[in-house]
Amino acid sequence: MISPSHGPDDSAFALSWAAVTDAAERVDGYAPLNEQATLDLAAGRRAPFLLRDGDAAVGALVLGSGELDLVVHPGFRRHGHATAALTELFGDPAYAVDAPDGLTAWAHGDHPAARALAGRFGFDAVRRLLQLELALHASSAPPASAAPEEASAREKDDAIVITAFDPAADADAWVTLNARTFATHPEQGGITAADLADRMNEAWFDAGDFLVARVGDALVGYNWLKIEPGAAEGEIYVVGVSPEWSGHGLGRRLMTAGLERLRRRGATSATLYVEGDNVPAVRLYRSLGFTDRSVDVQYRRRTR
Repeated sequence: MISPSHGPDDSAFALSWAAVTDAAERVDGYAPLNEQATLDLAAGRRAPFLLRDGDAAVGALVLGSGELDLVVHPGFRRHGHATAALTELFGDPAYAVDAPDGLTAWAHGDHPAARALAGRFGFDAVRRLLQLELALHASSAPPASAAPEEASAREKDDAIVITAFDPAADADAWVTLNARTFATHPEQGGITAADLADRMNEAWFDAGDFLVARVGDALVGYNWLKIEPGAAEGEIYVVGVSPEWSGHGLGRRLMTAGLERLRRRGATSATLYVEGDNVPAVRLYRSLGFTDRSVDVQYRRRTR
């Protein structure tokens, strides 16, 4: 049975939710919800539901904005709970508005069970998101005496200067550049000033980890890094280059500066996500030594 939260102060719901998602992360080795789903829940843009078998919380479901996320507690898998939840979801008129044709869903890990479930309910695989990783060796890091400000990589190559992001001065210009750079990307290209502000309010945000390439006063590229508090792993959160500067080596230079910054910050490894069909980006990352870690698959429900 699908059970909605009764409000943001429903502590019993919150505890059950955490029990499901925490157990899934421990067993699977990765979070069951991506960052956007988590931010959407916090902002009220999407709704949380629990899957229940009697009094037991056996799964968690996020629904809204044309997207679906579903995770089953590891202790209750292979008992038909996901099938029952989707049967209830798509068969109950009360949910019809929130579960239209064209609904998308992410499967974290390209699992045969997820593929079978998707096919049964009319979903087709439409995207593959690769997670790559790279070990960062201290021997290749700059001297320990280097000033932290040097991580902004104030190196000049022709007219380009790479510096740290200035939240007060660069926010609007970055949103515009990001939209142009990722004009065909369904999530990244749609980031708004409010979305940027949400991320800057996260505990992991550090403006020094947000490297931007400038030509004069104009932003032409960026490499935004993410290190969770206390983590040894750093993430190339998003890297982008203005279309006018694509193919001129700026992406490689930004990646090099970002990896140096991560080493200075003490990260022992770096990860990133990239669309599987983005051949130039995948080629760049592999040339820098990144290797496969996992794959996420996005499914879309067929229009009848």
